[in-house]
Amino acid sequence: MPRVPSAPRPPRLTPAQEVPPPPHLPEITRRLAATYLPTPLTPHVSREPLDDLIRIILAQQNTSALTRRQFEALKATYPVWEAALADGPDGVETVLRAAGGGLARTKADYIWNVLHRLEETRGDLSLRVLRTMNDADARALLESLPGVGMKTASLLLLFDLARPAIPVENNIHRVAGRLDLIPARWNILKAERWFDEVLPRDWVTRATFHVSAIRHGRQTCLSRRPRCAVCVLQDLCPSAALFLNGEAEA
Repeated sequence: MPRVPSAPRPPRLTPAQEVPPPPHLPEITRRLAATYLPTPLTPHVSREPLDDLIRIILAQQNTSALTRRQFEALKATYPVWEAALADGPDGVETVLRAAGGGLARTKADYIWNVLHRLEETRGDLSLRVLRTMNDADARALLESLPGVGMKTASLLLLFDLARPAIPVENNIHRVAGRLDLIPARWNILKAERWFDEVLPRDWVTRATFHVSAIRHGRQTCLSRRPRCAVCVLQDLCPSAALFLNGEAEA
């Protein structure tokens, strides 16, 4: 008996098809920029993106002061990254621990494995090639490196290669959820894909939104006791009335 072919599955919706952007999204971005970033940002293209990738790795769960101290300690110990590769992850860990800061072993492993992968696959401890790649190829190369996910790649692309990426971290994720831009069930990665679809694909808009939304999350839309009474987005935020009336918990 002939088999009846099954109906084709409908194509999976993209995040923006699941949740179209609200018409007031441009007004949200405008108010955040006016409040937290009145002076426009200037794009920057790194001379050696590998240095910046290592800084981003060091910055995870670290203060900016500790990140700077650890990076300077690495560069003082290893004038070239080939020396860090030769010293091994134990040597890198020793340098990081002496400089202070947490997760020294984890970060040492990430850094050494990135160096090892570059040596193994490209024969060169450099990421200068990213400057000549298109956005998709640059991202693919970055995300092929050990420990480098979407957010890390997006940070490097946006701030060190002047590409229109849009990294999403906890503050942006929280703000977007409270503004009801995205469903509460979405994780940070899906939120980033949504923002990548709905924000204009230009560097200034995305860099400005990233920085101003983070500042909004740190200064006003706090994880506990958000300051809704002084929020520039209060009239656009469905969560504001709930917090002000004591009907919602952070």
